[in-house]
This record gives sequence, C-alpha cells and structure tokens, in this order.
Amino acid sequence: MYFDSHAHYDDRQFDPDRDELLLSLSESGVDYVINCASDLASAEKVLDLVRRYDFVYGAVGIHPEAVGGLDPEAVTSLYGYIEESSKIVAVGEIGLDYHYEDNPERDVQQEWFIEQIELAKELELPVIVHSRDAAADTYEILRDYDAEQVGGVLHSYSGAPEMAQKYIDMGFYLGIGGMITFANAKKVAATVEKMPLERLLIETDCPYLAPVPMRGKRNDSGNLRYIAERIAQIKGVTPEEVARVTTENAKRLFQIQ
Repeated sequence: MYFDSHAHYDDRQFDPDRDELLLSLSESGVDYVINCASDLASAEKVLDLVRRYDFVYGAVGIHPEAVGGLDPEAVTSLYGYIEESSKIVAVGEIGLDYHYEDNPERDVQQEWFIEQIELAKELELPVIVHSRDAAADTYEILRDYDAEQVGGVLHSYSGAPEMAQKYIDMGFYLGIGGMITFANAKKVAATVEKMPLERLLIETDCPYLAPVPMRGKRNDSGNLRYIAERIAQIKGVTPEEVARVTTENAKRLFQIQ
C-alpha cells in the first residue's frame, strides 16, 4: 500500500494517457494520491480529478512562482474551490521560491504565503509547503503565523537535518521524493537517517523528479517503490514497513479514514 502525498496529474504531460495511467496505479500498489494545484486554473482540474477517481484527493493553493499580479479576490476563489468538495484535504502547494531572483518579488511571495496559511487555519486544513532556497523565511513565517495549528508537510524536503528537526518540532511532516535516490542527495539521506519514520511521507511530485532508475523519464506514482526501497535501506527496515508507516502518516495528516 503506497500513498503518493504529492502529484500533479493535471499536468499536460499526462494528457495522452491520464485515465489509463491512473486506473493502472492499483496494480503498483498505490492506494491514495494527493493531487496538488499550483494556480487557480489547475485548481479546477484538481476538482475534476477528485470527482472522477475515488482514490485521488486534492490540495488547492497557489505556488509561489504563480503569485505575481494576483488579485486579492484569489483567496475567495480558493475558498470556493475548497468548499466544492470534501475531498480537498489541504491548502497547497504554497510557500516560497527564491531560486530565481524576483520571480516574483520576495515580499509578494511572502504576502501570499501568509494569506494562504490564514486560509488554511480558517478552514482547519493542513498546508503543503514548497520551499526552495528560502529555508529561513519559510520556517519563520510558519512559526510566526502559527501554522502549527493546522500542521502540514514540507514537500520534497531537501534541507539539512537541523532544519528538519525544527519543522518536526512544530508538528510538520517531511515529504521525501525521488531525490532520495540520487547519488548526490547527501543532505536528504542524512535527514531520513536521523528523523523518525513516523514524521515522513513519500511523494513523487510527478511528472517531475523521477527516482533512479527512472531518472530523466516522466514520473508517476508507480515509482514510489523506488523511494520506499531507498528509505528502507537507510533506516534499516523493510520497504513494506516504509509503505505502511508513511501511508498511516499521510492518512492521519490529511484526515482520510
């Protein structure tokens, strides 16, 4: 049993075979998928996916790279999308991305990150957090705006164990994806080794970040087994134990019975 805690099946890369692929995931032992929006347009697609597939749940939010020029009414739109379906179980993905300078400006990203944290708190939903080259600001905003009230996950965590511990102390989970299988992912491996399995989720971020041996190809939830196998190797447990515990973690976080 695998739970993909972060996927993007609304992406156009899946247009040729989306239905066939999603319906085949059970053959790979995938029982649950959280499909995450990145902007208002993809939020509508997420709603369609959760209606069509029993095992797909959704998160609605605006990615930091998409917040430039947003109208304040965007929060009202997000609220509406979330209210449309009980299968929307998180606000995400939201956060900060400083990899490209001023794309958008940092203060704009921070403003929208805070707005969406407040929305999550109002709706009592966890947050799915994107943080790239912005570790200090991400942590400070989550702390200062009481995101621990709802909790959430640091998606595709790639930072150091010391920062990971701070998030865990706030009640957050760490999303571990395909990077854990990369030879140069030493910080991620160190984090997985030191942090308790009970605070980890597994994810694909598909169609991106395919794990070894599928690196460079279109990713999908069927590749979760490679991530589970690598975590198991690091933790000294079985892949089945990783799959079981991370599934329980995700069901608890997203309140899926």
